[in-house]
Amino acid sequence: MKITVIGAGRWGSFIAWYLDHIGKDVSLYGREDSSNMKRFRETGGNGTIQLEKTTKLIYDLKEIEDSDIIIISIPSQKLRDLMEELREYSLKNKIFILCMKGIEISTRKRLSQVVSEYVDYSNRIAVWIGPGHPQEFYRGVPNCMVIDSLYEDCKYYLVNEFSSELIRFYYGNDLVGNEIGAAAKNVIGIAAGALDGMNLTSLKGALMSRGTREVSRLIEGMGGNPFSAYGLCHLGDYEATVFSKFSQNRKFGECLVTGEDYNKLAEGYYTAKAMVALGEKYHVDLPITQMVYDVCYNERDPKDALAQLFLREVKNEF
Repeated sequence: MKITVIGAGRWGSFIAWYLDHIGKDVSLYGREDSSNMKRFRETGGNGTIQLEKTTKLIYDLKEIEDSDIIIISIPSQKLRDLMEELREYSLKNKIFILCMKGIEISTRKRLSQVVSEYVDYSNRIAVWIGPGHPQEFYRGVPNCMVIDSLYEDCKYYLVNEFSSELIRFYYGNDLVGNEIGAAAKNVIGIAAGALDGMNLTSLKGALMSRGTREVSRLIEGMGGNPFSAYGLCHLGDYEATVFSKFSQNRKFGECLVTGEDYNKLAEGYYTAKAMVALGEKYHVDLPITQMVYDVCYNERDPKDALAQLFLREVKNEF
């Protein structure tokens, strides 16, 4: 089995390290002039992890033609551009795994749907999602994750091949719910950071409860299983997103309130825009998502947006 990971950011590089760590033949692809690839080329590390010497660094996409599995871990809004690049290669009988969380803004499509537009029918598409941070995995802290796919044989094959003492994988059974839930948790992460910035951390319990509920409504409206929101793809990822110091979305939300600059990728910023559009399309009320959207895109004051949430009409909890 030959595996190529596309994307040398913190998740892509961790995935390359992890798969090499469990004995797989792994290559890591990135642009030759990217800062991440330069660091790996010069030092073998990126400040968080040190790649195994057996991990091959590659700079030519054509080399992925020899891979059996292609793992993609890049910013979600750049996925379509990548798939356009991959069109020229003979990619048949491959497994594409998306280790990324988001919704395409322009089309409101799930990421697996975007990939399916470009790949030959002989290929399989899967998603790898769930809680955890590279910093914690790298120092040996275990966690649980999910692999889901429309192709049952592919899903079972990947779980069996990739499981270890460090990551316990579960078989997903709701691709719609798992993809939407995974993307949406980043929006909740931004809201959690905003609460931290306003010194209202004690409200995170309510945020988690109501956030999960509204995401479950969206999943159900889109034809998925509403209980998926309570699984590893969403609620199970809250500790890593809503509380962790390593969460880029939580930190982004905090900086929105405190006025600090933040220049790292926060996928929830883009996901909020896509989710608001999905809520309108499927007639689903998403008050927390709308609050995050208003703060991010309409420059609404976070305290005013939070107050508006509390002034909403009183109703039954369930």
